[in-house]
Amino acid sequence: MRVSRFYLDAPLAEGEQSLEGDLAHYVGRVLRLGPGAPVQIFNGSGQEWPGQVLEVGKRQVRIALAAAVDGQAESPLAVHLGQAMSRGERMDWAIQKAVELGVTQITPLFTERCEVRLQGERADKRQQHWQQIAISACEQCGRSRVPVVNPPMALSEWLAGLQAQLKLVLHHRTDQDLRSLPAPTSLGLLIGPEGGLSAAEIGQAEAAGFQAARFGPRVLRTETAPVVALSIAQQLWGDF
Repeated sequence: MRVSRFYLDAPLAEGEQSLEGDLAHYVGRVLRLGPGAPVQIFNGSGQEWPGQVLEVGKRQVRIALAAAVDGQAESPLAVHLGQAMSRGERMDWAIQKAVELGVTQITPLFTERCEVRLQGERADKRQQHWQQIAISACEQCGRSRVPVVNPPMALSEWLAGLQAQLKLVLHHRTDQDLRSLPAPTSLGLLIGPEGGLSAAEIGQAEAAGFQAARFGPRVLRTETAPVVALSIAQQLWGDF
């Protein structure tokens, strides 16, 4: 039987726990889980709490949690993805798949050819939305730690602050063989927008220590590129 996993942003311990708000509605009204249904709760600490539903009410679901167990191990490769923002569901999809593929941290980026312009309250709401996308992806794929989705920032600011052993910028006009590079434990990965990064932006990235990398012979869409790049990186240096 498939056990439903849920993220709860709260301290957890063995014993009774209450689910409220949207999560209670989802468990009781959408999934229609009843008393005795098995569940797995996690809070991003790396541990998980097996449990079962005790009671389903209109506004609250009571569950009983067993002792904590170790959750899914993270990849030995810590990846910070700098993803140029795209419109609508493309950005949601890129974040969801990046989380499924083991990314550690995501920063949405403003670039020259980026069509998305966010600031103030709109930027805060989008960040919260993207963080919830990451949480939902963890619930689905089994991860016990939730990657951080940082506030959107300018490419230049991200380049200046990024710390990683290896830094790669996706650029199809290069012949860099990734297999020849020393295996890193941390990777900074820069993905451009639909129109690509400008020559000046690629120059800025290279000045900040990035190496140009090509992931196959075809030009990839901005939402496809992180999926391919992360798959290859996990295969070469991570846990694939």
